[in-house]
Amino acid sequence: MASMIIIIGAILFSTKAILVKLAYRHDIDHLSLLAIRMLIAFPIYAAILSLRKKPDGEVSLRGKDVFHIAMFGILGYYLASYFDFKGLQFISAGLERVILFLYPTIVLFLSAIFLKKKIYKVQILAIVVSYIGVTMAYMGDISWTDNPDIHRGVLYVFIAAITYACYLVGSGWLLPRIGTIRFTGIAMLCASGYVLIHYLFAGGSIMGLLSYEKEIYFYGVAMAIAATVIPSFLVSEGIRRIGANNAAIIGGIGPISTIVMGYYILGESFTLLQLGGTILVILGILIISLKGK
Repeated sequence: MASMIIIIGAILFSTKAILVKLAYRHDIDHLSLLAIRMLIAFPIYAAILSLRKKPDGEVSLRGKDVFHIAMFGILGYYLASYFDFKGLQFISAGLERVILFLYPTIVLFLSAIFLKKKIYKVQILAIVVSYIGVTMAYMGDISWTDNPDIHRGVLYVFIAAITYACYLVGSGWLLPRIGTIRFTGIAMLCASGYVLIHYLFAGGSIMGLLSYEKEIYFYGVAMAIAATVIPSFLVSEGIRRIGANNAAIIGGIGPISTIVMGYYILGESFTLLQLGGTILVILGILIISLKGK
């Protein structure tokens, strides 16, 4: 049952890139689309926070706790989403998911630098395998597109992976004390505020967010609920039941499902080079997860 929870959560998460690419077909920029997604997700997370049952002995939030959660919200749910949406303007959904899936390798580097954790030889091998896989998937994308901005898209999504890895490393010590639902809910509310402030400072307006075709709002609702809220809690529950390492192994289905959906829904390529690269990335992450266990 726990494995199925992780599988469903990973597949739902992987639909985000598909929905973003579909929305871009209706003449909307990345910041406006992100703002619509956050506007829809905001009241849902607020309702979950207000209706949740407080466990016995729950610690009260201190001022510095709120500050730290807000900062992690910037990293994990604002900056990561912003660069991800920006990168998806230039690369395929399949390549985006493969690059994002590198975040465990980045976590290793950050943990070694800031937490002084040792990187073992087998983990170095896993990192090399993963990045060879990304290179293969990257070359596979180049082989079927003449998009001159593909390099920029890869860079943006890789920055998204870095910011998400920073969020994971930094928030690990706070989550057990605050609780997953409370932490995620507050971080998402803060991130929504950051996105809207960014949107308004960039010259946007609330009325402007209401002037798009109806398809945009359908994709926005789907992104907020099916690709954000539901999978965030499914994956958190799966991690609670079977642990983060096992969840990472099962979550390897995410990049594969994105490539398959990209092929059938978006008409993206599905070459052997891309498939081989994706498998190598997943293999590298599996090695890292198993070593961690």
